[in-house]
Amino acid sequence: MVASGRFGLDLDFIFNPLMSLDPTPSNPVLTIFVVAAIISLFIVILQKWLIDYDKMHELQDEMKEVQQMFRDAQSSGDPKAMAKAQKKQQELMPQNMELMKMQMKPTIITMIPVFIIYSGLVFNSTISNVVINITGPQFYLLLMPIWNIFWTQSNPLTINFFGWYILSSFAMSFLFRRIFGLDTMN
Repeated sequence: MVASGRFGLDLDFIFNPLMSLDPTPSNPVLTIFVVAAIISLFIVILQKWLIDYDKMHELQDEMKEVQQMFRDAQSSGDPKAMAKAQKKQQELMPQNMELMKMQMKPTIITMIPVFIIYSGLVFNSTISNVVINITGPQFYLLLMPIWNIFWTQSNPLTINFFGWYILSSFAMSFLFRRIFGLDTMN
């Protein structure tokens, strides 16, 4: 691999074959989508493998109970109930730290590979110059005020490569999380 630019790697040997399969190789929207999907799949598989979701849900339920206990004790003004709630909270602290470590593991493991691939995307001039035109209704449907960083400055009815990568990544992560049964909402 040859360094490309200051911080990125030249990953054209990966992206050029993908772009040649893209129906529009001069504006490789599909290539970015495929890369985002592969990265999302990798991250979701790691999460499924490294996180004990049953344990996570159990601890979240316990923490909700303790929080309710704490609120009830505060509203009643009972010092004994407050002490009991604080004690229970302290008992759960080691488990909470273990859960946080478990949740951080996939993030730490994926940081470097994702950074390398993303920098390869950035330093590929064809990919980094992708522009997707959107219509007025899509502009408002995609919550333009919230997603403003994804649109190019020259025309608000376009999405640049970073915006397309993020939108694709969110969509595919959501889909893969559903497929693998990783609904973390309790």
